[in-house]
Parts: sequence; C-alpha cells; structure tokens
Amino acid sequence: MPLYIGIDLGTQGACVLAVDSAGTVQARAERAFPAATLRAPQPGWFEQSPLAWREAVLGALGEISQALGSRRAEVAAVAACGTSGTLCLVDASGEPLGEAIMYADTRATVEAEEAAAAWQGLVDKVGYTISSSYALPRLLWVRAHEPERFARTRWALSPADLVAGWLSGVWGISDWTNMLKTGYDTVATAWPSEALDRLGLDLRILPRVQAPGAAIGPLQREVAEAFGLPPSALVASGATDGTAAQLASGAAAPGQWNTTIGTTLVLKGVSRRIIVDPLGRVYCHRHPDGFWLPGGASSTGADCLAQRFSAEDLAALDAAALSLSPTPLTVYPLARRGERFPFVRPDAEGFELGTARSTAERYAAHLEGIACVERLAYDTVSALGAEVGDAVYTTGGGTRGRSFTQIRADLTGRAMRLAAVPEAALGAAILAASAATGQSVTAMTEAMVHIVAEVPPRAEQRVAYEAVYERFVSACRERGYIE
Repeated sequence: MPLYIGIDLGTQGACVLAVDSAGTVQARAERAFPAATLRAPQPGWFEQSPLAWREAVLGALGEISQALGSRRAEVAAVAACGTSGTLCLVDASGEPLGEAIMYADTRATVEAEEAAAAWQGLVDKVGYTISSSYALPRLLWVRAHEPERFARTRWALSPADLVAGWLSGVWGISDWTNMLKTGYDTVATAWPSEALDRLGLDLRILPRVQAPGAAIGPLQREVAEAFGLPPSALVASGATDGTAAQLASGAAAPGQWNTTIGTTLVLKGVSRRIIVDPLGRVYCHRHPDGFWLPGGASSTGADCLAQRFSAEDLAALDAAALSLSPTPLTVYPLARRGERFPFVRPDAEGFELGTARSTAERYAAHLEGIACVERLAYDTVSALGAEVGDAVYTTGGGTRGRSFTQIRADLTGRAMRLAAVPEAALGAAILAASAATGQSVTAMTEAMVHIVAEVPPRAEQRVAYEAVYERFVSACRERGYIE
C-alpha cells in the first residue's frame, strides 16, 4: 500500500507523519526547535532560524525512515505546511538569507499602510486588504531597512516552500495559500503586476505559484539516498498550516468550519462564494477543487499556556479546569503585542482582569479567554455573510485536553468534532496523496479523515458562559479593539 509523508513546520518544532491511503498513521516523529531559535531582538519583532528548521525537519524525516523500515520503499509522495505570513528570503541556491520574519512580527506597520494603499483597488475583488501580519509589508521593510540583504535575495518564500526546496532541489515554486499574504491575486491566480508596480517591487523575486497538492518534482537523489526513500517519490506543493489543518479536520463542505488551536488560533471554512472583508480580518484562500476557504489567523492561541504555565503540570491543570469554569475572571490571552484576527490592531495587548484564587483558576480563565477569541471570530465571519454550521471541526495540539474542548463548546455554543488525527501534518499528507494519485483533494480528505468524537455544548451552562463572553467583549470595546 502506498504511503504519504506530511510535514508540519510549526513555531515550536517540526512534526512528520507517514500515513497510508486510509489516513492511518504508520510512523510519527517530532523534533522541537532549540529555545535560541525563537528571537525577539526588539519589541514587536519575532524571528526564527531557517537553519534550525532544516535540522529539525531532516532529523524527523530520518526517524520516520528508520521507523518505516522496509516500508520506506512504499513512500509515494511528500508535502509540507508551515506558518502563514512568515517571510523567508533565500539566494539562488536556496540558502536562507538571515532569519525568517515570523507571522506575529509587527515591525512593518508603516510598510503595511503603503502596501494597503497600493492594494486598495483589489479589495472588492479578492475580499481582503493588506495588514502588518502579511509577508508583503515585511518584504518592503527588508528592502527599506536591510538593502544589502534584499539585494542578495533571489526568492521570497514561505516555510513550506523551504521544505519543498530542501527535498526536491527545485526553488522558486510556491502555492496559492502561502503566497496570498505576499500579495498573490487568488481570484485571477496571478501576481497583480499593477499593484506591485506601484510598490516598485520586481516580480522576479516572487515565486511561480501553483495549486496546493500539485507536483513539484521527485526527491532529489541525495535526499532519497540519505533516507532510503524511493527516488520516484514526488514532492508536492504544500499549504499554510491553517489550510492543512482544515483538511485534517474533515471540514470539506460549504458551511463547515475548522478551528485549529496550536501556538495560534486559526479559523478556516468552506464557502460557495468569496467573503469580502475591507478591514482585512478575513481572507479567502482558493480551494484546489473549487469553492473558497475564508478564514483568519489570530495571534492568540495555546502559546499563552506554554509561556505562562510552562513550569506547571498542564495535564493536572486541564483536569481541574472544568470544575473551576466558568470563572469570575476575564482574560484576553495575547502573549505578544499585536493582533490580526478577529480584529486588526498592531498595538493590541493582552489583559487579565480579576485576581485568580489559584494557578488552576488562572489556567481555566486562560482557556476561557482563548474560547472567547474563537467565539468572537465566528461572530465576525457570520456578520460578513459566511455560512457557519452548528458544529466546529477542530484540530491542533489544543484539542488534546478534554476540559478545553468542553469549555470551547460551551462558550461558542457549537459542538466540537474531533478527527482521529487532528494534526496539520495529516493535511499535508493529504496533499501529497492527491499529487501521487491524481485524485482531488476533496476525495482524498474524505478517504483519509475520520471523525471519532463530538463534544456538544452543555445547555445548563449557557447563561453562565454568556456572561463570560459579554465581559470579554465589553473589555475589548473599552480598549477600542472592537466597536
């Protein structure tokens, strides 16, 4: 039976899965990044080392190969996903030029205004504007502040593109989900030359763009030999981590939505029509098989738990959280300055209102805060005219805690549906399978994703959680984050 490898290049590390045609995991490997990989040299900056990424990805791939043993000869294709909006600059040979400027970096606020002005004529067509969370303003920032680095740049790529290049040896190719935030026109499926000309940006620095799950080429010989993989195995275009996680969740039909809780919180849905948001909170990816994939990526998520409770027993805190929730506290769990969804505020800062009586209560309040952001996100997309069903397909590391999943169901008022393998790496493997088989991404999703649990909201808790949400919304209004 053929096997497909999916690689998720996250913020904290790399996860690699090898799965069969039914989506059953045959091997798994994870490699964490060293702490020094995460850098914040100035307030609002957030950088990572692509060299550390490469070491982690190749190390995990080696573990996968060893675990598969003789079955490594059955690997038919590989694809990768990575963070959306992260800017990676490489030279003509694919070598990284300095640190990657990450999705949560807020340095390019001035350049974002410049890019948004040039983009204004496209807003009604493509459904979104440019903000400081996009890679395009970051590219303009490098041109203005690091001209020598910019002059050496051959390609402006995403993290997933780097992985594809390391494996295939082919550079200058990306997919239309990863390039949306670099200014790619997903309606025309072309780079908008007129808008980019206004910015004085040479189109030659931008990669050729194709559909997620389209073939790039076979594994380069050195990689195939190093890991004992078939040289005929295809490397396919990947996607953003949010798009890959949506595929892994099983949300495949119009009206179905996925929330991925990882380091950040990402919403993705399926829509028959493009959703237009002039404020830039929501953007629409194009699905490889038709339809549109509206969504948004918050700067909040489980990162706050890792930062604020790293010294605690998280399993014990999660076990206690449900008995302590709803709490009297109000938390907006933003770990770094700046928010991009469900509102765009580069100056946003997190807050904790009230005094926790214990670490466990403070932890429970943070779970509520993440769920409040999720609820506000769904209220936002609904107000823009998106069809949102009564259930949420959910993925990511944040789904592992039963208490958290129940709190999210209670606060959003929607059932939480959990897939057997709720990880973005499975979504990347689905794209690899589509490339190898020639089957549609939708067909491969239906074949490889299996819903194993559903957690409904508790009706008896509805009033209490409405009060939690109303306090949260009121606090955001007081700070001018929402109207």
